[in-house]
Amino acid sequence: MRHRIAVVGAGPAGLTLARVLHRHGHPVTVHERDPSPAARPQGGTLDLHRGMGQLALDKAGLLDGFRALSRPEGQAMRILSPDGAVLRDWPPGPDDTAHPEIDRGRLRDLLLGPLDVRWGRRVSEVVPVAGGRARVRFPGGREEEFDLVVGADGAWSRVRPALTPAVPRYTGVTAVETSLDEVDTRHPGLARLIGDGSMSVYGPDLALTAQRNSGGHVKVYAQFRAPEDWHAGLDLTDAAAVRSHLLALYDGWADPLLDLLRHGTAFVPRPLHTMPVPTTWAHVPGVTLLGDAAHLMPPLGVGANLAMLEGAELAEAILGADPADPAALDKAVRAFEERMWPRAARWASFATEGLDRLVSPDPAAAIALFDDVQ
Repeated sequence: MRHRIAVVGAGPAGLTLARVLHRHGHPVTVHERDPSPAARPQGGTLDLHRGMGQLALDKAGLLDGFRALSRPEGQAMRILSPDGAVLRDWPPGPDDTAHPEIDRGRLRDLLLGPLDVRWGRRVSEVVPVAGGRARVRFPGGREEEFDLVVGADGAWSRVRPALTPAVPRYTGVTAVETSLDEVDTRHPGLARLIGDGSMSVYGPDLALTAQRNSGGHVKVYAQFRAPEDWHAGLDLTDAAAVRSHLLALYDGWADPLLDLLRHGTAFVPRPLHTMPVPTTWAHVPGVTLLGDAAHLMPPLGVGANLAMLEGAELAEAILGADPADPAALDKAVRAFEERMWPRAARWASFATEGLDRLVSPDPAAAIALFDDVQ
């Protein structure tokens, strides 16, 4: 008999775990609060690293599918000064596959495939029970028990409280997201400014990034240091008011850069939170965490990659646990956690320190960070 596994959250971590299990014939159920795959936009683009996200997809048998959907040209990156001068320009090589970009929505569709996903399943809590199992509780009093419940449900995880009281904390940096459509035809000047990948500009405690997605869609992120209640008195549903606020914040920057905000269609605030570094917990049989639920970190191109790799590695640990041995699954999960924690702490420290350099009083610190990793 196979172990009964539940995954909470149909993001990159949970779906990668489920696809690796599915590839090897191991049943798994994914519970997702979204009512359907198309219920909401999945966000921007991800660069999947060869030794992390791409390795995870290879373990799931999906690497060829990723290559067909990814955009190697999206690895291009340039840095401009606030007056619009190009300071750095890094085009990818002709055969560069180190970290191609893929839209989050396309990645989710690739991972979903034939998986058994229970849409519209909001989890209330997860409770460990006798025998090393865990009970998943849903609104309305419905419950199910599993041999292992994996919390892959993001920053505000409903599974995490079963393991630790740790919660995300505000970094002091907020991002406001907007977007441009059909940029090549409607805004050709901005299309040339952005290039094939991403373009970033850094000022004192400010940053502005524009990033290509598929189909001429561009995501724009205005990042700035501010109290968490920076928007007090500002109607965030009033796009014109938010646009005016941001334009005042970036006053003095070159007009083409400000056009990225002027032409934005809607503005979504995204305060950046992190989990304490390191985040660990006393092992609890029947429950574990992956990705943002376990180690939320600033978005510096690492979190999703690490989450997917963890999902693949946990799946392999589950597959290697003898179902005839009642203690084997728990031993495998405990060993996985002990491998995950130090690696996640290293990457979380890197991302946290990176954010401090990217949105800092000294813009030169941001440029130096990219020079260090190129």
